[in-house]
Amino acid sequence: MTEHDVLSRRTFAKLASGLVIAPSIAPRFLESLRGAGGQGGWPRYGQAMVVDFLASPGPFNTPINVEALTPEMVANVLSSGITALNLTIGGNTPEQVFQSMARWERDLDRHSGALMKVRTVADLEVAKRQKKLGLIYGFQDGVGIGDDLSRVALYHAFGLRIVQLTYNVRNMFGDGCLQPENGGLTPLGRPLVERLNAQGITVDTAHCGMRTTMDAIEHSTKPIAISHSGCRAVADRPRSKPDDILKRMADKGGVIGIYLMPFLSMSGQPSSDDLVKHVEHAVNVCGEDHVGIGSDLSITPHVVNAEYMRVHRTFVEGRIKAGIAAPGEDPAVPMFVTDLNTPRRMERIAEKLLARGYSESRVEKIIGGNFVRLMRETWGV
Repeated sequence: MTEHDVLSRRTFAKLASGLVIAPSIAPRFLESLRGAGGQGGWPRYGQAMVVDFLASPGPFNTPINVEALTPEMVANVLSSGITALNLTIGGNTPEQVFQSMARWERDLDRHSGALMKVRTVADLEVAKRQKKLGLIYGFQDGVGIGDDLSRVALYHAFGLRIVQLTYNVRNMFGDGCLQPENGGLTPLGRPLVERLNAQGITVDTAHCGMRTTMDAIEHSTKPIAISHSGCRAVADRPRSKPDDILKRMADKGGVIGIYLMPFLSMSGQPSSDDLVKHVEHAVNVCGEDHVGIGSDLSITPHVVNAEYMRVHRTFVEGRIKAGIAAPGEDPAVPMFVTDLNTPRRMERIAEKLLARGYSESRVEKIIGGNFVRLMRETWGV
């Protein structure tokens, strides 16, 4: 990391005092932080709609939990240049779902100068104009809906805009990518897809099994997202999708977000070169209008030390014991791309693609434009 990638603790302290103690002077601190670290980067990054289709401003893919965002996390949000992200709302019951939403509503209120809730594409445009990070509420599992599909409208009213049908294993809607039977959509899964289409919620199949993914593509009347995945032809991992699924997804207008996870390669911790291989393969199979980024990471960089590795081992070993860890989740391998461990990772990706000869317009699509188009088509607002 460079000195521009993570802001100093002194700046964090200023941010904290500006945001929490003296809101009237907070804008001066906020404006000084927005886009920090971008000097000398791609000039059009600041004008692009930058969307990470699975990420968080707080801890993510770790057992570490915080009651509220820290000043450091908010500072990294502001320096990232990211316009919006798909934020995971957890919970297996309505009560748990609303507890998760309430936690983020508190952060939205506390850090209103840095964060805003996104319900419409117009809100995305406001977030871009005001240089805030837009939070798009999404589920990574349909279990919080359960067998009462009327909850779809209820959750939509509170801001839910993306629903992944199942997470790795089987639920009442379909099979996840680790379910060996590889069943498709269930009798309840098909009406759920219909209800999501009608309500204006994006259908997501990132962790779904192959048959469930293809069934969702075919059954949906709107394009779907594969929010955070990869290309199985490049690295044969369970969550990554084969070419036939990618092609059919694209034929119906969908978008795949390439993740920044160990699954980009078949061994060790991947680099940005591995990410580019997946992006280029997806572009070749799907076309430039159907590829994006879904990092599956926190905006705040990982600081790898002995304590970090202890926590990481505990986290991965817990997932393995619960049967939800995918092959490639390794207690000894941190879950990020080595040279993209920075709040400015989306800009770094853009620069990497430009160096490969991609046009600026194609790069703008990949770092956000394609997902903006998908949201417009699936939300209807």
